[in-house]
Amino acid sequence: MPIQTQLRHGAYYDSVVLMQLQAALSQLSGVQNVGVMMGTPANKALLAQSGLLTPEAESAAPDDLIISVLGKNADDSQNALAQVDSLLMKRSTGTEGDYLPQSLPAAAKALPSAQWVLVSVPGRYAADVARDALNMGKHVFLYSDNVSLADEIELKQSATAKGLLVMGPDCGTAIINGVGLGFANRVRRGPIGVVGASGTGLQQVTSRIHQLGSGISHAMGTGGRDLKADVGALTARQALSLLANDPQTQVIVLISKPPAPAVAQELLRLARTIPKPVVVNFIGYQPNESEASDGSVWFARTLDGAAQLAVNLLSSATPAVTIPAPAHARYLRGLFSGGTLAYEALLILQDYLPSVYSNAPLDKRYQLSNSLVSQEHTIVDLGEDEFTVGRLHPMLDNTLRLHRLAQEAADPQVGLILLDVVLGDGAHPNPASEIAPAIEKAKETARADGRDLPVVVVVCGTDEDPQNMAEQIALLEAAGAQVFSNNETAIRHVGECVQKLGGLGLANVQNNLDQPFAALNVGLESFAQSLQTQSAAVQHLNWRPPAGGNDKLMALLRKMKG
Repeated sequence: MPIQTQLRHGAYYDSVVLMQLQAALSQLSGVQNVGVMMGTPANKALLAQSGLLTPEAESAAPDDLIISVLGKNADDSQNALAQVDSLLMKRSTGTEGDYLPQSLPAAAKALPSAQWVLVSVPGRYAADVARDALNMGKHVFLYSDNVSLADEIELKQSATAKGLLVMGPDCGTAIINGVGLGFANRVRRGPIGVVGASGTGLQQVTSRIHQLGSGISHAMGTGGRDLKADVGALTARQALSLLANDPQTQVIVLISKPPAPAVAQELLRLARTIPKPVVVNFIGYQPNESEASDGSVWFARTLDGAAQLAVNLLSSATPAVTIPAPAHARYLRGLFSGGTLAYEALLILQDYLPSVYSNAPLDKRYQLSNSLVSQEHTIVDLGEDEFTVGRLHPMLDNTLRLHRLAQEAADPQVGLILLDVVLGDGAHPNPASEIAPAIEKAKETARADGRDLPVVVVVCGTDEDPQNMAEQIALLEAAGAQVFSNNETAIRHVGECVQKLGGLGLANVQNNLDQPFAALNVGLESFAQSLQTQSAAVQHLNWRPPAGGNDKLMALLRKMKG
């Protein structure tokens, strides 16, 4: 028969290599049609449509490479198949002859400066590769598609907890410190930062900014599903906060296809807290009258309009002032006696932080495993039943809170402490007399550790309360606390401060943004070649599916890794 098929069991080549092989085979004498693809059901359907699906090809597993050739005769087909190995060896990879590591740890050892991992392997393997990268403390550019929504959510939540960033899955474009990742355009450096859930939209906006004479500080892709309700814009919120605190960025552009309504509102609330102009183009989104007249956020109807508006706003933008702080001191700890005040704090902090743990959380995913021990950002309601069994309420007895305050002050990861003081009839007759000395001691503990520890206190009361509100505030301020009488104002102030301390768990990313870009590349060799042409350090991996792609063995390996 003129159609001849060769199967390569468990063979893996990236899609660019397969495309190159198919093109090379098609150019051979006597070859009329060629199909080179993995043995997935969809690919078999394509072969059938082309008349290239033989019984042997039909038997292929998803991890088998199918090479079907239609020649003028059987000899021509066999001659083409005989040249497959030599054609694969001739492919231009930019790394031919070099040793290529076969694992992430080996690649990281070969390029210790790499802080990023580019992942473009088939979707069924991509989440595990990204998970391994996060466990190694690397940020992830996840180009692969066909990653499950559950895996995306888990990866992004894990990254946030580790102080890392996941761009993707299905993220086609990003620019970090002048280096384009994936399908990025060559643009000059400049003062405009871009966050995009649309790959080609991000390319269009960054290209137009370049054409208009300005440039890009960083452009961060999120992946198309990031702004869906299930994901909750985890990466977009991280990226906005990073650019808000990036001294090189003066104007921010946020672009996306229409987000879920609740997500759109959350992003707009976050944008309004940023002390820089933010241009928003939710393609097709119609802002209401109050949004359109808001002076802190500008709306654009088109991609070109967003680029033009960002360039125009540069004249009114002022360089950002960042607050230097130890990178490790970045977490908020709130110790409340008032349950409703704690609840409102959790609600407002959603505008600033992707996750806040509590003994009474809004989202059960952030339930403290032990209410006596904080983790990451934490708001504790000390008036909950678990703390008041056999003990006076904290509005009467400060003992437990004073102990917890000392505990939090001794934690080197804590960057800010938030307290409430509730006055009025029936409450402690002079709470500041006990809390103020504890604040002074907490700040001294932090100073001895080389940290500055801001303490914010919300005083709930009036000038007619028996505790004398003015005297209470004076005692707290003398101890070094910043005092508010409005809970919302205090919480928003705290949210902004924590963001500047790296409060989204992104101190690592902030520190990496302006360092020379270096990455490990897992998947498409063309991505490694692109980085090389931009003079970026890159180590490509000779990646192969684990366990030969066997699902049961892969699950066992995953379980062994924990």
